[in-house]
Amino acid sequence: MKYLNSPGRMEYLTGKKKEGCVFCKHSVREEHLVLYEGERCAVMMNKYPYNTGHILVIPYRHISQLEELTGEEWLEMFRFTDCAVRALKDVMGAEGFNVGMNVGKAAGAGVESHLHLHIVPRWTGDTNFATVVGDVRVIPQNVAETRALLLPCLKKYLEV
Repeated sequence: MKYLNSPGRMEYLTGKKKEGCVFCKHSVREEHLVLYEGERCAVMMNKYPYNTGHILVIPYRHISQLEELTGEEWLEMFRFTDCAVRALKDVMGAEGFNVGMNVGKAAGAGVESHLHLHIVPRWTGDTNFATVVGDVRVIPQNVAETRALLLPCLKKYLEV
């Protein structure tokens, strides 16, 4: 039998569930995850990251399909993506990235009703024995700590 200790998960399981979309601006979004708010999109840490430094770029409009994005939303999303990649390289020494969207439930979208883009930093050897042997991902840093490290650098790129 495999065991994975994840004490932070208990808060989610037993806590009061919030109403509404976790990504909508001025909604239930957790402010301590937000890195930057633009005119049309926000940059946030992923509360349940695939890897340390996992960032999301999310349009404010509650849309679920790529074709619903305006040209201005596309531009801001990919400008923010570029800046996030630069910050992750500078601050965390990321060697590569998985960048993408899961559009629709069939594609694996966890929040299928609100389109969002994932930026997952990668390093050579970041899948270690725990992943290979135990089919478990180890996230070595708290999301709030990662956010605190990234915030100044990301703002430097975004506020140019």
